[in-house]
Amino acid sequence: MGDLVTRKDDSGLCWLTLNRPDKLNALTVDMFRELRAHVSDLYKDDSVGCVILKGAGKCFSAGHDLGDIAEGEAVPSRGWHSETLRLMEKLPKPVIAGVHGHCYTGALEVALAADFILAAQSAKFADTHAKWALTPIWGMSQRLPRRVGIATAKRLMFTAETVRADEALRMGLCEAIFADESFETELESFARQILANSPFSHAANKRLLEATDADKMDAGLQWEILENEGVGPDMQARIGAFMKK
Repeated sequence: MGDLVTRKDDSGLCWLTLNRPDKLNALTVDMFRELRAHVSDLYKDDSVGCVILKGAGKCFSAGHDLGDIAEGEAVPSRGWHSETLRLMEKLPKPVIAGVHGHCYTGALEVALAADFILAAQSAKFADTHAKWALTPIWGMSQRLPRRVGIATAKRLMFTAETVRADEALRMGLCEAIFADESFETELESFARQILANSPFSHAANKRLLEATDADKMDAGLQWEILENEGVGPDMQARIGAFMKK
């Protein structure tokens, strides 16, 4: 493993950091290769209950490295970037994108593949595919409208406008905003709330939400009943601890 994406574990919490700060964490094939390797390892690591993906230095990421695009990327296979983000999206544990500073285009596609986005006050979001005569192939056309609605997604994609954290919160692109000076502390505090709950429930709920997303209500209700995964091995201990209070 290289150092373009670093991993730090702390009592059940895994920090993955996009680590190319001198280039504003602009995304390259090599960065994705390391991200993919970390995600693959997390599938096998039961010691981690929650993941935070963030950027080193001044921002989350300025987006896909335009130099890489211009030179012609050596991508392992067609759809490989999208497949990598799908692996992260389906990870059976909560994934938080902690965004500060720039989060543009390809970087926004990466953040959208997390379960949700928490933003610093400095966060700025944009989809600039149209500015460069590009079209999305990492998931923007599918995840952005699911997050903010199709009309707002069209607005962001057609105008290439930049929205700040408060507007991102209003439209539902992010879930909360924190001060920059306490951002990592707030991220950890939020993640610890998740870690306090059952990892069995988190994994089962992610699979349930994934399977029924955009289904008709009756179909989703039937799936919830027929495919229900039951109770976790920690249920009795959790209820017992509560009853003793």
